[in-house]
Amino acid sequence: MNGLNRSPEESLTTSQQPEHSHHHSTDHEHPDHHSEHGDSAHPHIHSEESLRRIVNRLSRIEGHIRGIKTMVQQNSPCPDVLLQIAAVRGALDKVARIVLDEHLTECIARAAQEGNIDTEIEQLKAALDRFLP
Repeated sequence: MNGLNRSPEESLTTSQQPEHSHHHSTDHEHPDHHSEHGDSAHPHIHSEESLRRIVNRLSRIEGHIRGIKTMVQQNSPCPDVLLQIAAVRGALDKVARIVLDEHLTECIARAAQEGNIDTEIEQLKAALDRFLP
Protein backbone atom coordinates (compact mmCIF):
# COMPACT_ATOMS: atom_id res chain seq x y z
CA MET A 1 0.00 0.00 0.00
CA ASN A 2 1.27 3.45 -0.75
CA GLY A 3 1.86 5.38 2.43
CA LEU A 4 0.37 2.83 4.79
CA ASN A 5 3.55 2.39 6.79
CA ARG A 6 4.18 6.11 7.19
CA SER A 7 3.25 8.29 10.11
CA PRO A 8 0.05 10.36 9.82
CA GLU A 9 2.10 13.47 9.16
CA GLU A 10 4.02 11.80 6.33
CA SER A 11 1.12 9.87 4.88
CA LEU A 12 -0.89 12.67 3.41
CA THR A 13 1.23 15.78 3.47
CA THR A 14 3.65 14.93 0.70
CA SER A 15 1.95 17.41 -1.63
CA GLN A 16 2.99 20.99 -1.78
CA GLN A 17 1.69 23.39 0.83
CA PRO A 18 -1.41 25.23 -0.37
CA GLU A 19 -1.06 28.78 -1.49
CA HIS A 20 -2.96 31.29 0.56
CA SER A 21 -3.81 33.58 -2.31
CA HIS A 22 -6.83 32.19 -4.08
CA HIS A 23 -8.16 33.80 -7.20
CA HIS A 24 -11.79 33.45 -8.22
CA SER A 25 -11.62 34.29 -11.87
CA THR A 26 -13.25 31.44 -13.75
CA ASP A 27 -17.01 31.28 -14.19
CA HIS A 28 -17.59 27.97 -12.44
CA GLU A 29 -20.68 27.85 -10.27
CA HIS A 30 -21.40 25.17 -7.70
CA PRO A 31 -25.15 24.57 -7.87
CA ASP A 32 -25.12 22.76 -4.53
CA HIS A 33 -24.12 25.85 -2.50
CA HIS A 34 -27.49 27.02 -1.25
CA SER A 35 -28.77 28.78 1.79
CA GLU A 36 -31.30 27.20 4.10
CA HIS A 37 -34.02 28.66 1.90
CA GLY A 38 -32.63 27.11 -1.28
CA ASP A 39 -31.34 30.41 -2.68
CA SER A 40 -27.74 30.72 -3.70
CA ALA A 41 -26.19 33.58 -1.71
CA HIS A 42 -23.67 34.25 -4.45
CA PRO A 43 -22.13 32.37 -7.32
CA HIS A 44 -19.18 30.41 -5.96
CA ILE A 45 -16.64 31.25 -8.60
CA HIS A 46 -13.33 29.50 -8.11
CA SER A 47 -10.17 29.39 -10.16
CA GLU A 48 -9.34 26.20 -11.99
CA GLU A 49 -6.07 26.00 -10.01
CA SER A 50 -7.91 26.16 -6.70
CA LEU A 51 -10.40 23.50 -7.76
CA ARG A 52 -7.59 21.28 -9.06
CA ARG A 53 -5.67 21.48 -5.76
CA ILE A 54 -8.72 20.57 -3.68
CA VAL A 55 -9.83 17.76 -6.00
CA ASN A 56 -6.29 16.32 -6.05
CA ARG A 57 -6.18 16.28 -2.25
CA LEU A 58 -9.58 14.59 -2.10
CA SER A 59 -8.46 12.00 -4.64
CA ARG A 60 -5.43 11.14 -2.50
CA ILE A 61 -7.69 10.84 0.54
CA GLU A 62 -10.03 8.59 -1.42
CA GLY A 63 -7.11 6.32 -2.33
CA HIS A 64 -5.92 6.28 1.25
CA ILE A 65 -9.38 5.20 2.44
CA ARG A 66 -9.34 2.34 -0.07
CA GLY A 67 -5.98 1.35 1.41
CA ILE A 68 -7.46 1.33 4.91
CA LYS A 69 -10.32 -0.84 3.68
CA THR A 70 -7.76 -3.29 2.29
CA MET A 71 -5.89 -3.27 5.59
CA VAL A 72 -9.10 -4.21 7.42
CA GLN A 73 -9.88 -6.94 4.90
CA GLN A 74 -6.37 -8.34 5.41
CA ASN A 75 -6.74 -8.29 9.21
CA SER A 76 -3.97 -5.73 9.71
CA PRO A 77 -3.21 -4.84 13.33
CA CYS A 78 -5.79 -2.45 14.79
CA PRO A 79 -3.21 0.15 15.87
CA ASP A 80 -1.96 0.34 12.26
CA VAL A 81 -5.50 0.84 10.99
CA LEU A 82 -6.18 3.51 13.60
CA LEU A 83 -2.99 5.32 12.64
CA GLN A 84 -4.12 5.45 9.02
CA ILE A 85 -7.60 6.62 10.00
CA ALA A 86 -5.94 9.43 11.96
CA ALA A 87 -3.96 10.37 8.85
CA VAL A 88 -7.16 10.55 6.79
CA ARG A 89 -8.86 12.66 9.46
CA GLY A 90 -5.93 15.06 9.40
CA ALA A 91 -6.02 15.25 5.63
CA LEU A 92 -9.76 15.95 5.61
CA ASP A 93 -9.25 18.66 8.22
CA LYS A 94 -6.59 20.21 5.99
CA VAL A 95 -8.98 20.26 3.02
CA ALA A 96 -11.63 21.87 5.22
CA ARG A 97 -9.11 24.53 6.29
CA ILE A 98 -8.26 25.26 2.65
CA VAL A 99 -11.95 25.57 1.73
CA LEU A 100 -12.61 27.79 4.75
CA ASP A 101 -9.58 29.97 4.01
CA GLU A 102 -10.71 30.44 0.43
CA HIS A 103 -14.25 31.19 1.54
CA LEU A 104 -13.06 33.83 3.99
CA THR A 105 -10.57 35.48 1.66
CA GLU A 106 -12.69 35.43 -1.47
CA CYS A 107 -16.38 34.77 -0.85
CA ILE A 108 -16.78 36.74 2.38
CA ALA A 109 -14.68 39.60 0.99
CA ARG A 110 -16.82 39.68 -2.17
CA ALA A 111 -20.01 39.62 -0.08
CA ALA A 112 -18.72 42.59 1.91
CA GLN A 113 -18.08 44.53 -1.30
CA GLU A 114 -21.51 43.60 -2.67
CA GLY A 115 -23.29 44.54 0.56
CA ASN A 116 -24.63 41.09 1.50
CA ILE A 117 -22.11 40.24 4.21
CA ASP A 118 -24.77 39.49 6.84
CA THR A 119 -26.32 36.72 4.73
CA GLU A 120 -22.92 35.23 3.94
CA ILE A 121 -21.85 35.28 7.61
CA GLU A 122 -25.09 33.58 8.70
CA GLN A 123 -24.59 30.84 6.10
CA LEU A 124 -21.00 30.34 7.24
CA LYS A 125 -22.10 30.11 10.87
CA ALA A 126 -24.73 27.50 9.95
CA ALA A 127 -22.15 25.47 8.02
CA LEU A 128 -19.66 25.68 10.89
CA ASP A 129 -22.34 24.56 13.35
CA ARG A 130 -22.78 21.39 11.32
CA PHE A 131 -19.04 20.98 10.65
CA LEU A 132 -17.60 21.48 14.12
CA PRO A 133 -18.27 18.93 16.88
